Amino acid sequence: MEYSIDKNRLQEFGSLEFIARQVVEGFITGLHKSPFHGFSVEFAEHRLYNTGESTKHIDWKLYGRTDKLFVKRYEEETNLRCQIVIDNSSSMYFPVKEKLSIDNPNKITFSVYAAAALMSLLKKQRDAVGLSLFTDKVDLHTKSSSTSVHQKYLFAELERLLIPITEGLHRNTFAAEALHEISENIHKRSLVVIFSDMFENGKKTDDLFAALQHLKHNKHEVVLFQVVDKNKEIDFDFDNRPYKFIDMESGQELKIHPHEVKEQYVKSVGDFTKELKLRCGQYRIDFVEADINKGFRQILLPYLLKREKMF
Repeated sequence: MEYSIDKNRLQEFGSLEFIARQVVEGFITGLHKSPFHGFSVEFAEHRLYNTGESTKHIDWKLYGRTDKLFVKRYEEETNLRCQIVIDNSSSMYFPVKEKLSIDNPNKITFSVYAAAALMSLLKKQRDAVGLSLFTDKVDLHTKSSSTSVHQKYLFAELERLLIPITEGLHRNTFAAEALHEISENIHKRSLVVIFSDMFENGKKTDDLFAALQHLKHNKHEVVLFQVVDKNKEIDFDFDNRPYKFIDMESGQELKIHPHEVKEQYVKSVGDFTKELKLRCGQYRIDFVEADINKGFRQILLPYLLKREKMF
């Protein structure tokens, strides 16, 4: 069976039929203006200072070393750089469904279509996009580019994620280590968009928050879409009967009655989500709750509108 992204369903983003043109243009303008304040201007070289001109760009450190006045010259870079980061660990293939589609997604399918929609939108503005995939390590990291050949390559990599995970293959999540590595490999200031359930080993929560902070330390603007099946993973809404739960990453099985553990589970997950939101607020990271049951349009559209109103 061939698994591919339904390009026709992305046309509403590519042609912007689903939203007024000025809203999307406002979103893109906002990204270009956003907290970077001049990120699109790259240092090029020094030149000698001419008497009478503004002293704004004089390199005073260089003056201290040479006793001569030099001015920093810059080159304009009009393109935004965006790095899309997708968690490809086994937990992202939840819930297991017989037939997956854009209208009946699991977490990875949701992430693929949301990422593809953003790629289509950014390409329309000739912005550069890169892609990073991680499990227990960084499996793919491309630099950002705006060429058609590069975008086709990224779409091919996204389509590979639509192939159902091989039964018995358990891919763990080590988001903290992966995000640290990705942060070090994004050398130019960028918009970093992360799709992940952020479900990490509880003992590594602090490491996870440190990795998110690392991205901000490197001057990137970060948007985190926490992709979850809210009904099952957050609200723990199961029928009143015994279930066998299988950890998709470790394969460990547990037979329990959901109602016996629901209160403690919901509290634990709620506490983690509250802490995650708090840390994102402290680090000035945009946090977006992405419930796959709402569909990626209902998640992206309000976010685009929010961004448009901010700028």
